Amino acid sequence: MNIDALAHQIAAAKPVHSLRMSDDHWPELDCDGARFVDCAFEQVQFSNSIFVEAHFTNCRFISCRFSHAELLGARFEDCRFTGDGAKGCTFAFSNLQRTQFSGCDLSQATFDRTELFSVDMRECNLTGARFSTADFSRALSRKNIETRASFHACKLDVADLSGAKLPGCSLAGCRLREADLSNADLTDADLTHSDLFQAILDGAKLTGADLSGAEVSGVNLMHLADFTGVKVSDDQMFRLLDAMGVEVRVRNNDA
Repeated sequence: MNIDALAHQIAAAKPVHSLRMSDDHWPELDCDGARFVDCAFEQVQFSNSIFVEAHFTNCRFISCRFSHAELLGARFEDCRFTGDGAKGCTFAFSNLQRTQFSGCDLSQATFDRTELFSVDMRECNLTGARFSTADFSRALSRKNIETRASFHACKLDVADLSGAKLPGCSLAGCRLREADLSNADLTDADLTHSDLFQAILDGAKLTGADLSGAEVSGVNLMHLADFTGVKVSDDQMFRLLDAMGVEVRVRNNDA
């Protein structure tokens, strides 16, 4: 499909089916609200591309780079952002505010100085993804900053969330085994039923966070910057004390 035909199809609000593009730059097209189905992009540079509220279904992105891309409110369903090798896609200096990812494979993806306010990721594979320079906040005024993000039942093993500011955000049901959460701000975060086995939490803030039902084996509260008001169940309390070296003896009362 040539550029003129592609532009005409998008302008006519018709879904773009089975488009194939490789080793190229995405053309300067206004793709606001465009729909892409079963498309494949390999080593494509999406520089300054506009995909506001665009909808991608069952598309594949291999070694692609989104640089200064506008993806506000875009939706990705059952898309893959990885190839046969270990390298994932890169989102750099891009706007992914209110972007939704559902059932997507974003393993090894890099989010470099990218805006992720109110991003919604559900049942996505984010193994090894790097978020350390991503921004989940927006400034409402000089002193009022709002932070919002939702990760639901995502796989975030060995992901890099070091230093991430995620107060009040949700990571419910996520698998975070060996993930780097050092110095992250998880104040009042929802970590219910998450898996934090061997997660790196040195210097992290878990003030008021809800860990009910989470796997906390090996989590040492003494390595945290703050855990005031953290919410856990009785059985979790014993595992947390054990990780701190406290020997808990349960006294059996005779009937």
